Amino acid sequence: MSGGRRMSAMAHVVAVCGMPGSGKGEFASVLIDAGVPVVSMGDMVRAEVRLRGLDEAPHVFGEVAADLRQAHGDDVLAVRLCDHVDSLLANHKVVLIEGLRGTAEHAVFTQRWGDAYRTVAIVTDDEVRFERIQQRGRSEDGDRAAFEARNAREIGWGLDRLIANADDVLDNNQPLPSFKAACVAWMAEHF
Repeated sequence: MSGGRRMSAMAHVVAVCGMPGSGKGEFASVLIDAGVPVVSMGDMVRAEVRLRGLDEAPHVFGEVAADLRQAHGDDVLAVRLCDHVDSLLANHKVVLIEGLRGTAEHAVFTQRWGDAYRTVAIVTDDEVRFERIQQRGRSEDGDRAAFEARNAREIGWGLDRLIANADDVLDNNQPLPSFKAACVAWMAEHF
C-alpha cells in the first residue's frame, strides 16, 4: 500500500457510486446493518452548506459542491475524507465511502489504498430514480429540472465513467427487499 499508511490485515475500502436516487443509501444501510462503518461524501457537502449558513434548497447543494471543487480542486472531498477512513480501518476490516461522484476522487482513493480499494456501481433507470427522489424528500432534492441539472453536474465530474468502470455493478430496478438481498449476497461474496 502506498504512502506508508497502516491498515489492519485484509482491510478494504469500498466506494459506492451511482446516479442520484439510484440506491447508494440503501446499499450503505445494508453494510451498516452488517457492522461496516460508512462515511458519506454527500454528508460532507450537507455539512458545508450548514457551516456556510445557507438555505438547504436543491440548487444550493450543487453550487456548494461545485464551489468546493473549484476552490480546492476536484478531489477536495476525497482528500478531506482519507485520514478519517484510515482511522476507521484500524478497527474495521471494511469501510464504505458512500457517494463517490468524480474521477478525481477515485484517483485519490486508488492512490491511497491500491488493491485494497474497490468500487461498486448501483444502476437504476432514470424514471425509477426520479420517482424515488420525489418520495424521499431530502432538502437537496427538487423537481424534474433540478433532477436533470444534478444528473448533468455529476456526469460532468465523471460519474458516468465511474459507473461504467466499477469493479462490481448492482441493478436496483427491483423492489427494495430484492435489492437488499442482492447487497447482502454481494457482501457475502466479497467479505
